[in-house]
Amino acid sequence: MWASAPGLLGPQRPVLSPGAHCLRYLFMGASKPDLGLPLFKALGYVDDQLFVSYDHESRQAEPRAAWVRGRVSSQLWLQLSQSLKGWDHMFIVDFWTIMDNCNQSRVTNLEVVPEPHILQVVLGCEVREGNGTRGFWEYGLDGEDHLKFRPETLDWRAAEPRAQATKLEWEEIRIRAKQNRAYLQRDCPEQLQQLLELGTGVLDQRAPPLVKVTRHVAPTVTTLWCRAQSFYPQNISMRWLKDRQPVAAKDVGPEDVLPSGDGTYQAWVAVATLPGEEWKYTCHVEHPGLAQPLAAAWEPSLPGTLVVGIISGIAICVIIFAAIWFRILRKKQASRAAAADYVLADRE
Repeated sequence: MWASAPGLLGPQRPVLSPGAHCLRYLFMGASKPDLGLPLFKALGYVDDQLFVSYDHESRQAEPRAAWVRGRVSSQLWLQLSQSLKGWDHMFIVDFWTIMDNCNQSRVTNLEVVPEPHILQVVLGCEVREGNGTRGFWEYGLDGEDHLKFRPETLDWRAAEPRAQATKLEWEEIRIRAKQNRAYLQRDCPEQLQQLLELGTGVLDQRAPPLVKVTRHVAPTVTTLWCRAQSFYPQNISMRWLKDRQPVAAKDVGPEDVLPSGDGTYQAWVAVATLPGEEWKYTCHVEHPGLAQPLAAAWEPSLPGTLVVGIISGIAICVIIFAAIWFRILRKKQASRAAAADYVLADRE
């Protein structure tokens, strides 16, 4: 499963099963330079870590993570740079094809297309525990899903009517479909494994979440918020249970995961409750940094007057105890002084 960001195509945040890893590339380009994008730009991620970038103008792969900067002369980096140059050419050709088939332009120079357009491609693979793999290869046009490759059947699924002509054209080129499948099922997992070995000690670090449940009371509804903070990696599962049963989706808000700014992540999920039934709900959290799933519930805080009373009572007890202890010490000192006087008198 993948989470989408508004205005962008498809998988922006991988939701991985425990022990799984993902290699994905995001390609994007604009038909006109005034949209703020080059003709082709690529970003490469291992899980949630950006490790390489590339653009059409420089035609150079740039390391974007510390664990790859020292390997720019390695065979792996050379292969990566060459493959990105190949993706650059492929992307531009595909852009021409899609624009032509969408009747947006009948020219071969994208920079003179009358209306600006943005093409996005996301492709990559996920490798699960046990070496199971899953590949993905999707195209988006102007922020909307356009085409999706299906490696199992070697065909394309058109997400909108404009994509139908390109779907039929690409399905006639069987060699392209076989090359796509070979990349997703063989080349991509091999490259991911090499990158994971390169990033050992960084990509495999684990920081468990700190979880707390809070309550917000409004005139019409009471909401419980389950918040997880300071965890890494970003893959996390949070769900609400009521009386040990999953809560209906209509009563649960979407799970949001955002970077904290310090290399860790934060997430939250809310549930609507009836007043007085908060104790029936528990938030169950699963994360690679946890040895076992964590369950958290809302705990009502003590009223302010009660807290003040307890603190005052403790303070009074401390004062009384100190006074008693002081009197005991004074008596002991007096007894010792009297005994000393007696000994001295006896010697005289």
